[in-house]
Amino acid sequence: MFEKLSAVENRYEEIGVLLTRPETVSDNALFTRLMKEHGELTPIVEKYREYKQAKESIEEAEEILSSNDNDKEFLALAEEQLKESKEAVAKYAEELKILLLPKDPNDSKNVIVEIRGGAGGEEAALFAAALFRMYSMYAESRHYSIDITNENETELGGFKEISFMIEGAGAYSRFKYESGVHRVQRVPDTEAQGRIHTSTVTVAVLPEADEVEFELNPADLKIDTFRSSGAGGQHINKTSSAIRVTHIPTGTVVECQDERSQFKNKEKALKVLRARLYDAEKAKADARIASDRKNQVGTGDRSERIRTYNYPQGRVTDHRIGLTLYKLDSILNGDLDEIIDSLTTYYRTEALKEQEDGN
Repeated sequence: MFEKLSAVENRYEEIGVLLTRPETVSDNALFTRLMKEHGELTPIVEKYREYKQAKESIEEAEEILSSNDNDKEFLALAEEQLKESKEAVAKYAEELKILLLPKDPNDSKNVIVEIRGGAGGEEAALFAAALFRMYSMYAESRHYSIDITNENETELGGFKEISFMIEGAGAYSRFKYESGVHRVQRVPDTEAQGRIHTSTVTVAVLPEADEVEFELNPADLKIDTFRSSGAGGQHINKTSSAIRVTHIPTGTVVECQDERSQFKNKEKALKVLRARLYDAEKAKADARIASDRKNQVGTGDRSERIRTYNYPQGRVTDHRIGLTLYKLDSILNGDLDEIIDSLTTYYRTEALKEQEDGN
């Protein structure tokens, strides 16, 4: 591990030199690539330097303790320094192991989120709207932008389905664990007896695929136009600007009607289609890898019930990691960092265990 860390530090310093050269600064593509690599290596190098500093403190303390110095107070300070430095070395070593884990190549990408009402009819559609609001507020708190690609609104203000793109550095890394079935338990406004109903909503999180990553063959596409419609089926656009794209080989269908421009709707629909097909290929590859594992954890399968939002108790439980938080209101207002950070830590730890078992 430490040979690798030394190589990483050397590369970090090399990039630092390259970034100061005029020929690098004048080459926009090269400069951008090197800046990105420099940014990815920075947390590893900073932690490695903290580790090396703690190791030096151990050597200094041991040297003092092995000397013939009779100053008891000085020796006590050295013993304290030795203890603290050993604890720091152990801590930094574990953190470095996690930092050196292979990065998810999609982590830095934008994401396309698709929310669909499941079991529960109108109540599920209303909760789909609540989840859209939650994700929108969370994205805003991280200074990400949101662009709706398609929505199918109900008369009561819920969504049968809604698709939207979230753009911003690291968006996928923050949203990728949201894929799955979200369950809500609450008393609907229409329930006269005050009985708690259980409804479900499915969420799919897709990394945006670049054209070079997943090329669409125009011959495989069937593109239809139709009129955009609002809640209850009322037309909100008299022109056929909405787009429906069908990928003939897989039967995948994407609709986009958010824009008044047919061209913009087509562009958005193709982005969503490319992301869905890319995600399907990625899921196949992940399944092949998972089938070879002794223990499969956190598959991200969208048939899994991943989280429950219990309104009467003000409780949110993430079933994958057994995390329960009694702050439903703040979570629905976009306060998702505690859940997402806990999930990230859990899956990193699991990946580290697998890596160590593999060795």
